[in-house]
Amino acid sequence: MAERRSPHTPMAGAPGAESRAAAARALHAVLDRGQSLTRVLQVDRTPRSPADQALVQEMVYGALRMLPRLRLIASRLLDRPLKPRDSDLQALILIGLYQIGFMKTPAHAAVSATVEAARQLGKPRLAGLVNALLRRFLRERETLLAWTDTQPEARWLFPDWLLERLRADWPEDWESIVLASNARAPMALRVNPRRQERAAYLAELDAAGIGARAIDGLDTGVLLDQPRAMRELPGFNEGRVSIQDSGAQLAARLLDAQPGERVLDACAAPGGKTAAILERAGNALDLVAIDSDETRLATVGATLDRLGLAAQVHVDDAADPRGDWTARPFDRILLDVPCSATGVIRRHPDIKWLRRPEDIAALAATQSRMLDAIWPLLRPGGRLLYATCSLLAEENERQVEAFLARQPEAHALTLDTDWGQARAVGRQLLPLPDGQDGFFYAVLAKAAS
Repeated sequence: MAERRSPHTPMAGAPGAESRAAAARALHAVLDRGQSLTRVLQVDRTPRSPADQALVQEMVYGALRMLPRLRLIASRLLDRPLKPRDSDLQALILIGLYQIGFMKTPAHAAVSATVEAARQLGKPRLAGLVNALLRRFLRERETLLAWTDTQPEARWLFPDWLLERLRADWPEDWESIVLASNARAPMALRVNPRRQERAAYLAELDAAGIGARAIDGLDTGVLLDQPRAMRELPGFNEGRVSIQDSGAQLAARLLDAQPGERVLDACAAPGGKTAAILERAGNALDLVAIDSDETRLATVGATLDRLGLAAQVHVDDAADPRGDWTARPFDRILLDVPCSATGVIRRHPDIKWLRRPEDIAALAATQSRMLDAIWPLLRPGGRLLYATCSLLAEENERQVEAFLARQPEAHALTLDTDWGQARAVGRQLLPLPDGQDGFFYAVLAKAAS
């Protein structure tokens, strides 16, 4: 029997339906299949206009930021939970609620396209349910949004276990951390000093109508007033500029590799820090970049090619390095370890919902193995920069303290700087609303023989 349409049911082909369906599929892959949002968006090869692709990303990222609120509203509006086989439609409902509650999309367009997207998901029998639910939300929006403000799980938009960890590690700062992590991330650039001075690039941005300013303390750092698509950045394809958070840009300065030195970048993908290290030393390093993920390592090579930089790139595991590149010691090592990524949640809101409490101990064990495995590759008198994008002490200062306790030839250098907060060892950057992401850095020196 053919589906019957009410006068309020949108006709097939509603503009934007494909974008809503794509956003729902991506959200479903994250929430119900545990997939990384970055990887989900990378493997989606559906041809779209830049505007449609931006819309898909806005809807998915936004829904993940606001997930507890959206779920509460959906549960309030549904008479009974959807069946597990309809979890993709549940994701579409969350996308629809996000549009109506938190975007500037005209209500009729959001409803029409979202209902049509239900058909594109192969759920025509439930299109009427989506239509009714979204129209009810339109009628009761202010009341429902005010109600979610009173619900504990929706207040902070964070899982309870992670809130507890942040409260324990940052009793004075956890609220500002959460607020910054739930905001949109600013966009910072790193000017390639081998090809252009920052002042000249700022003038070029101004001429292109792109508002920007220099970042204090970083001679190559630029902060945009508003994020821009990569294709809009003057000189990006020519290697004159790269996208890199200001906190991440500190790694090259802290490592302080000098021309002629032998340098290792362990866990190098996607290559932003690798490139910054080379740029700072005038591309005059014997640099080896390794990563265990061959697919992600390919991005390192592509980044170096775009910027005109040279390095040896190898697939290898920093927890068990075995390649020929290990035959000679290194003067400087960057060990940017896998971590909880709790310092970059605003760029990757799926982290909040994919991470589990037990993941932290497992990650800390991996970090410990990597430290022990990489340390012998550092020459006497050399320096190792330990880095994470985590906010958790277990992965940061406590990890380094434990390493120092079992390595008598290692000692931590005091970082004489005004950025971040001093910890027992190293310094911690916390995410700031109009500043850097959250990073931890510790510089470890090996005793000279």
